[in-house]
Amino acid sequence: MPRIVVVEDDDAIGATLTRSLESHGYVVSWCRTGAEATAAVAEAPPDLVLLDVGLPDIDGLDLCRRLRTQHRDLPIVVVTARDAEIDVVVGLDAGANDYITKPFSTTILLARIRAQLRGAEPADAGAAIEIGRVRVDPAAWTVSVDMQPIDLRPREFQLLLALCRDAGRVITRERLLADVWDLHWESSTKTLDMHVMALRRKFEDAIEIATVRGVGYRLVVP
Repeated sequence: MPRIVVVEDDDAIGATLTRSLESHGYVVSWCRTGAEATAAVAEAPPDLVLLDVGLPDIDGLDLCRRLRTQHRDLPIVVVTARDAEIDVVVGLDAGANDYITKPFSTTILLARIRAQLRGAEPADAGAAIEIGRVRVDPAAWTVSVDMQPIDLRPREFQLLLALCRDAGRVITRERLLADVWDLHWESSTKTLDMHVMALRRKFEDAIEIATVRGVGYRLVVP
């Protein structure tokens, strides 16, 4: 059964979340502080973390950044009352996989959790990916459109592969810089933007890379 760490200092909300998740078959560890959550995740990495932003001992987004650094593939869903657009952007940039604002529907929360857990299932990293007319083969390091090979530079290939592996989802600039160039958010993003432009030019209408303003990029699934 999937294990979820709930990080919530409000007793009423924490108890409600715990009961609801347990009734749907999840194993829940409820933590009221960032310190408790850090220890719980370190002791036994969960399948997912539900993280409130307003904690008594640490800002939830700082905890999110720490968890993301320590556990690269851990799904983190931020649950908070902060609903301004800038808050959502900051939350995603901090490493959250999803962002849900309070008050929220339990049905929607459960659906979001299922979606994240599906995305966290291990996959064959070397398996070819086909999206529309495009085929990317990581094992062979080849890309083709309508069976015709496309010549890409190494970074262009890595960027395309990162976008394809999360096709349909927004990938933040911070994550792309870290995954493809091993750079931090403070580094210039001009290189990233230029590589995206190069991919758009080489693939023309075969793929669509959408810019999500202030957040990152998303490969549109046809």
